[in-house]
Amino acid sequence: MTLPVSRKTQHAHHADDSVVLDYEARFLRRKVLTATSGLRFLVDLSQTTSVDQHEVFVLDDGRVVGVVPAEEELFQVKGDLIRLAWHIGNRHTPCQVEADRLLIQRDHVMRDMLERLGATVSTVTEPFTPEGGAYGHGRTHSHAH
Repeated sequence: MTLPVSRKTQHAHHADDSVVLDYEARFLRRKVLTATSGLRFLVDLSQTTSVDQHEVFVLDDGRVVGVVPAEEELFQVKGDLIRLAWHIGNRHTPCQVEADRLLIQRDHVMRDMLERLGATVSTVTEPFTPEGGAYGHGRTHSHAH
């Protein structure tokens, strides 16, 4: 049996099915995924892509599978958010920025640094949708422009 294939993603607010992926799994190029209905499909994109909520995989048979961020174990950071966000960004750590808190992946070294800077750090489990790179869409891994 041949799997349906998705060779593109797009923004959409409607989907026929969904796939739940954590932050790391939402960075992909070629991978077999399983939707919540049990549908297995192949993602075969032209380049490694960061997909997030409100994006869908368009299958070659016309079905649309939406991306849902999975719940993850994170650190919630509170305190002087501007200063703390600067230090998090200076370490190239993915960060979800909200009005009253920052969310980062759990890392004991980051927790120690943030607490030394006066932050209140607590553990939470929820979807993680950090800010994308400043020089394009999605994630950036270098300073090449």
